[in-house]
Amino acid sequence: MDLHRWMVTDLEAVRTKLFASVIDLIPTERWHEQVDNGGSTITHLLFHIARHHDLAVNTVIRADEPLFFHHRQALGLSDRSTGVGLAEKEDTSATALVSAEPLLAYVREVFAATAVWLEPLGTMVLDSMPNAGHRLTKHAQLDSDELPWLYSMWLDRPVWWLLQWPVLGHGNAHVGEAISVRNRMGLSPF
Repeated sequence: MDLHRWMVTDLEAVRTKLFASVIDLIPTERWHEQVDNGGSTITHLLFHIARHHDLAVNTVIRADEPLFFHHRQALGLSDRSTGVGLAEKEDTSATALVSAEPLLAYVREVFAATAVWLEPLGTMVLDSMPNAGHRLTKHAQLDSDELPWLYSMWLDRPVWWLLQWPVLGHGNAHVGEAISVRNRMGLSPF
């Protein structure tokens, strides 16, 4: 299996685990619940996964504005910073505004758009080096002073890294976290 085929397969695996093990098993009315009086909510984890994935693929790699801009109003986040949802620590004042339907629409569109784009991609493209700093500032309207960790982490990275870490590795890590939240809610199917 080549690197490209592995990425296509792993992208589908992340999406399938997210939906089958989290979204399909946790009632939406519990998505804002902080289990054990702390930690991330399901709303934050879904939004956070989609935001990083969206920025990496649509903004940094493809040099376009993030899909988030098309969903921002429906998510109830029009008046929030363009960096909302990127931090690991949840901003509950922001996630409290987000309801399930618009969030699911955003998550679905991010995964679907990446799958459509990634499938025909040639392996040679994976080694190209996008101008992350410029694209994050121009297309995502982010400020490097507000998000220095993001800029420093994503600068000078090839396309394969941007797919492997912010999309696949980061996605898998937070799907695992969401499964842990699900289990602590008493919703494990096992």
